[in-house]
Amino acid sequence: MLTPPPTPLCDPTRMMRLMWLASPTLPVGGYSYSEGLEPALAAAAHTGVRDEASVQAWLLNQLQLSWARSEAPLMLAALAAWRCSDLARLKALNDWCLQTRESAELRRQSEQMGRSLAAWLAQAQADGTWPQWPVAPAQAPSQALAPAPTWPVMFAAAAACAQASAEDTLMAFGFGWAEAQAQAAIKATPLGQTAGQRVLAALVAALPAAAKAALQVNDAQRQCFSPLLAIISAQHETQYTRIFRS
Repeated sequence: MLTPPPTPLCDPTRMMRLMWLASPTLPVGGYSYSEGLEPALAAAAHTGVRDEASVQAWLLNQLQLSWARSEAPLMLAALAAWRCSDLARLKALNDWCLQTRESAELRRQSEQMGRSLAAWLAQAQADGTWPQWPVAPAQAPSQALAPAPTWPVMFAAAAACAQASAEDTLMAFGFGWAEAQAQAAIKATPLGQTAGQRVLAALVAALPAAAKAALQVNDAQRQCFSPLLAIISAQHETQYTRIFRS
């Protein structure tokens, strides 16, 4: 007897849109940031980050201790707020993101990528390549979320328009981060393409557990506390030579 095919995780059209959001070709500039990996390599004597194994360990820690406790729960909360156009809630979440970035470069990254995604989303909706808002927002995100809409909040906005589930959106959000970090590792370590794929495979294997943990985090538990990452990110702003933005 033939075994019936497994039930798809989500509607194919919604899945393709989530893949689009997670793609490194999305014009938001994510490829230009290392999120601390480049300065971690430069400060290898203190961080221990110097080769494939240590890069992998560093990124797995970042996934579990930072992404799953901060960006991911924030994005999920914003997704729920966008679905009911709760502007007050969105402002509070956006402010929390800005206020908890632990260095100037991490804040600028979230602002720049958020602005770029807001601009792309507005254009994609105008030309019909992306769905319209499920509930029309009172103001455009770029105007309502001053001084800038942040990356997790805008990712949630695009996913809300695509009517994707929280679980599927979270996996796309996580994979986009993992792929960007694997690419950063290939450029900055440097690693070969095959080694980079091994790093990405380790992140992908750990992503479901990190996503499950993020789903359990409420507002009171959400936190941004990565002291070593904050220190080296701040040092990156004055690093003599670098290939990633600070």
